[in-house]
Amino acid sequence: MSISKQVLVVDDDKEIRELLEEYLTKNGFEVQTAAEGEEMKRCLAAGYPDLILLDIMMPGDDGFTLCQHIRKSSDVPIIMLTAVSDEMDQIIGLEIGADDYIAKPFSPRQLLARIKALLRRIKPSDVQLSPSVAKFIYFANWRLDTTAHRLLDVQTNEEFELTSGDYSLLMLFVTRPNEILDRDTISCATRGRDAQPSERGIDVALSRLRQRLGDKGRTQRLIKTSRGNGYIFTAEVRYENQI
Repeated sequence: MSISKQVLVVDDDKEIRELLEEYLTKNGFEVQTAAEGEEMKRCLAAGYPDLILLDIMMPGDDGFTLCQHIRKSSDVPIIMLTAVSDEMDQIIGLEIGADDYIAKPFSPRQLLARIKALLRRIKPSDVQLSPSVAKFIYFANWRLDTTAHRLLDVQTNEEFELTSGDYSLLMLFVTRPNEILDRDTISCATRGRDAQPSERGIDVALSRLRQRLGDKGRTQRLIKTSRGNGYIFTAEVRYENQI
């Protein structure tokens, strides 16, 4: 990486904080650490990093609460550190806005690969999945602002800020409408890697996006499932540079 990226490690385990700080620093990152939520908030008050590693089990506010706090003001990428066998922790983390998770104990090399993949995925150059993408993308009753990462319901004038994961998934669909996208394609675009066997992350992300678009239950009209193949975005899409 030509420009150092900043990573904030939030974990109450001093040994893990020191190990990750040393390892990530050796690999070209600028690293801050925090042992609990209030210390994390003081770090964020001085400016948001490029990525946050957030442990779930901590004294005081747990990782879920802190993730929700972060998502009120930022779509900074978040990788949650979870218990090795607790799938529910992973699902909850993704549902409230985390971008990825890794189970403890983990290999620092594996975590480094996850961090690099996530940072590659959110680069502005990577967001432009199609040369036809403009500042505003219109579909159904929605307008997507590709600069501010905000979604506007043009009927109610209600506006929503998207997390980085939700934005990447929606961008994938609106730049490739009427095309069957398999799970590996979706996982690579949104998480920087192929889908893992029995992984629930894609299902959670799709469910969250469908809920945001009001496209859930049996009335799905925007994101349709092609059984055994993948998913299709069926809405008519229009690209414009001005409102």
